[in-house]
Amino acid sequence: MKPHRGTLILALGIISWFVFPLGIFPWVMGSSDLKKMEAKTMDPSGRGITMAGKILGMIVCVFMIFLLVALIAGFIYGLLFLRLS
Repeated sequence: MKPHRGTLILALGIISWFVFPLGIFPWVMGSSDLKKMEAKTMDPSGRGITMAGKILGMIVCVFMIFLLVALIAGFIYGLLFLRLS
C-alpha cells in the first residue's frame, strides 16, 4: 500500500493562494489520491488533509478564472471607453 501525499497536497493548496497557477496541482493530485484511497491501494489515513488540499486548489482555480474574466472584461471596457472618448 502506497503512503498518502496529503501533507504535500495540503501544502500545495496553501501555497497556491499566493501563486495562483499552482492551484491545479493539488486539485488533480488530490482527486487522484482520493480515488486510490477508495480503491484501497493508498493509505487512507491522510484522507482528510488530502481532501482539504484538493478543496483549497479548487477554490483557487475558480477564483483565478473569475479574476481572469474580470481582467479581460476590464480590458475590453477600457478599450471601448478610450475609443468613445
